[in-house]
Amino acid sequence: MGRKVTLATCSLNQWAMDFEGNSKRILESIEIAKKKNAAYRLGSELEICGYGCSDHFYEGDTLLHSFEVLAMLLQSPVTQDIICDVGMPIMHKNVLYNCRVIFLNKKILLIRPKMHLCNDGNYREERWFTRWMKQRQVEEYFLPRMISSITGQKTVPFGDAVISTRDTCIGSETCEELWAPSSSHIAQSLDGVEIFTNASGSHFSLRKAYVRVDLVKSATAKCGGIYLFANQKGCDGDRLYYDGCSMIAINGSFVVQGSQFSLDDVEVLTATLDLEDVRSYRGNFASRARAAAQSESYPRVQVDFSLSKDDDIFLPSYEPVDWRYHSPEEEIALAPACWLWDYLRRSGQGGFFLPLSGGIDSSSTACIVSSMCHLVCHAVSNGNPQVLSDVKRIVGDPDYVPQNPRDLAGRIFVTCYMASENSSETTRNRAQKLAEQIGSCHQSIQIDTAVSAVIGIFTAVTAVIPKFKVHGGSPRENLALQNVQARLRMVLAYLFAQLSLWAQGRPGGLLVLGSSNVDESLRGYLTKYDCSSADINPIGGISKTDLRAFIRYCVDKFGFTALKEIYDAPPTAELEPLAEGQIAQTDEEDMGMSYEELSTYGRLRKMMKCGPYSMFCKLIHTWKNTCSPAQVAGKVKHFFRSYSINRHKMTTLTPSVHAENYSPDDNRFDLRQFLYNVAWTWQFRAIDKQVETLERNKSTSNAEESTT
Repeated sequence: MGRKVTLATCSLNQWAMDFEGNSKRILESIEIAKKKNAAYRLGSELEICGYGCSDHFYEGDTLLHSFEVLAMLLQSPVTQDIICDVGMPIMHKNVLYNCRVIFLNKKILLIRPKMHLCNDGNYREERWFTRWMKQRQVEEYFLPRMISSITGQKTVPFGDAVISTRDTCIGSETCEELWAPSSSHIAQSLDGVEIFTNASGSHFSLRKAYVRVDLVKSATAKCGGIYLFANQKGCDGDRLYYDGCSMIAINGSFVVQGSQFSLDDVEVLTATLDLEDVRSYRGNFASRARAAAQSESYPRVQVDFSLSKDDDIFLPSYEPVDWRYHSPEEEIALAPACWLWDYLRRSGQGGFFLPLSGGIDSSSTACIVSSMCHLVCHAVSNGNPQVLSDVKRIVGDPDYVPQNPRDLAGRIFVTCYMASENSSETTRNRAQKLAEQIGSCHQSIQIDTAVSAVIGIFTAVTAVIPKFKVHGGSPRENLALQNVQARLRMVLAYLFAQLSLWAQGRPGGLLVLGSSNVDESLRGYLTKYDCSSADINPIGGISKTDLRAFIRYCVDKFGFTALKEIYDAPPTAELEPLAEGQIAQTDEEDMGMSYEELSTYGRLRKMMKCGPYSMFCKLIHTWKNTCSPAQVAGKVKHFFRSYSINRHKMTTLTPSVHAENYSPDDNRFDLRQFLYNVAWTWQFRAIDKQVETLERNKSTSNAEESTT
């Protein structure tokens, strides 16, 4: 009697609405799984159409093309003699569901709809789908003619059921069901399900990987059983990066860990596991046995197929592995780099253009591009044909093979220091040194002629000449003169991005990279339509604190010694006149708060759901050793005034890879108004009352102490 099963789970770099590419990657993964002797292959959530189709899910074409791909998969010889588990949208009784379609040898075994939808943070699944609410119930689903003609089936089971093979029982979950308090695997395990599958579309965030790992570990430790987790990877056309991390676990131990950051479009993990290990593990739990004895039964789809073989005694079984986590600095180096590569190769452009100022932010962006070049060269040296093909197409040279990351950067990365009369020689030299170490094609230009021309137009019309504050100008004049410089840099960036390759006799254009971080976006410390306005921004979801740690990491990882000076220098916009050739303007002084304080405000506002009053109430305790209640009140009020005055800038924020859970991204993650009453009259009055009460109580307490 066979008892060892070989199972496969996959991470595929799917692209929303790319039915051609998606179907090829699915077939390739099934072929690899079969070569590894797997009897069951699990793919990621909605892998046929791609997870991020958004409002394309409303279109009948999306459902039609998904069924066309399913028909192709059913007919392919590659899918024979292996249970295939794929994801696609399906309409049942005029209701759209996010479904798993499980089939074997041209027969659909079960269509299993998702039972808990994700509808928070970056996710809006309830906008398009309805969750299946009929627990342990199935209905008949009438197959489209194009499918029925292949399978010979008119109807198939649709609903909350499990699959019984001759040797085991398999139950499905989809993404959010693992996170839900009433996870499906709990009830399934009590009804004898031994193998759980989870098809996921889970995005990357800094310091998030442990959450998935802990959930899977807890599920199998508590319930016993084998857990297959399949997650999408790559940029599928939006701000999210799906970071793979597919895994296989048994009884609280991991046996296979998939890569979190990789340029491989197809990754297939397999493990051979002993079903008797599950049975003996569960047999030791008397409390589980009592609960299982009275549990409700699931509808079972019986399949005349075995995952195991009779002569499996000599098959090696699993060995537990220790999970390896990336540090936050490694995550910053890898996740945005993989996202950039997908965006570049799928956009049809010839590389990147970056205004490089010699500061922390633009230098971080440059380092991420360099990290991308390292990943590409590593993939090419490992024989990845898809990456090499993409490189040749991007550089426009069918014979090109990158020799090293600097060589590749010289082909696809243009950096430019855009100096004005307010720029220092120090930052110019820093930018030049870093560009040399990265290998980018570097330029240095002077923008004063353009600035003078724009100011001249204004002066010709109004007959007044605006002045900087240090020259006697008003705050409005001072800000306007800074904004002119910043916005002209954006105009010049797009001009050079469009024509730089043309000037070299090469086809195509360059994607403009932005460099505003998540804290500056939250505070609004950026000029609308300046260099923060770009095609994409790899650091827009990362805090200044994390970027500084990343810069230190890059010094050791890549040997970019030029970063040491950049790290030590105070952050500055360099938009106001220099004082005797030295920088007189610093970011934190301009903002009226430190970057560390900004990160604190951001987490409280978004992650802890604090308004002004609740934030004050928390910070009077957090900062009690450094600030009085009145000082805390002043800081909180200043933040919320600044935030609300500048919130409108989020409506034009450059798309950036999501990385931080307090991101103010207005697109879909942080849905708030952009026109505020910036006085916050009611809220600030509540803070003032508490300050008065605290100070009065403190005075009373001090008086009593002096009396005694």
